[in-house]
Amino acid sequence: MGSSNSQMSQGNGHQPRGHREAMRMVPTRAVLDRSLDASKAQDGYEFQAKLAKKVQLENGPELPEGTILVGKVEKDDMNEPGEAKLALRFTQARLKDGQVVPIKATIVGVFRDNGSDPNGFPVSAGDTVPNSWNDGTLQVDQINVMSGVDLHSKISSRNSGVFVSKTKHDMTIPANSELALAIAQRHQSMGMGNM
Repeated sequence: MGSSNSQMSQGNGHQPRGHREAMRMVPTRAVLDRSLDASKAQDGYEFQAKLAKKVQLENGPELPEGTILVGKVEKDDMNEPGEAKLALRFTQARLKDGQVVPIKATIVGVFRDNGSDPNGFPVSAGDTVPNSWNDGTLQVDQINVMSGVDLHSKISSRNSGVFVSKTKHDMTIPANSELALAIAQRHQSMGMGNM
């Protein structure tokens, strides 16, 4: 895992942008079902990730383990500089009973599938590092999350996160990568407009 730099609330008397949204979000983890290649996944390309454990949304339903989180590749609304970019936005959770819950999710960490530990026991992505996100973390800049690839995300952004490479023209997020998320049921009051 790369290093992480998080922006915390500032004591200037104002609530930082994204603070109200963060107060409604809870930490969780999900695993990508297939790889995402920046050169092939154009705007509007749909992708999915599966919840690793059940999560109770603040003032919303419980999302059981295995719930499918659906998202799309979008334009980078943070305008991050780089040779290759992949901006992702989760928009809904699909429960096994067919219910669809609109969501707002921010990617707060990425962990690659490690295969096995030195003793040969299987280690799933993220098993060794818990999702330690809290509602005071409004921005994440995870540097070198994958070789030459950085993650940038903000609670206030419409996108869930933007993966950027400043050195590569090709960039892939491998299948079975685990995404640490801050997630909430989406409401109009979350500043998501006409999403």
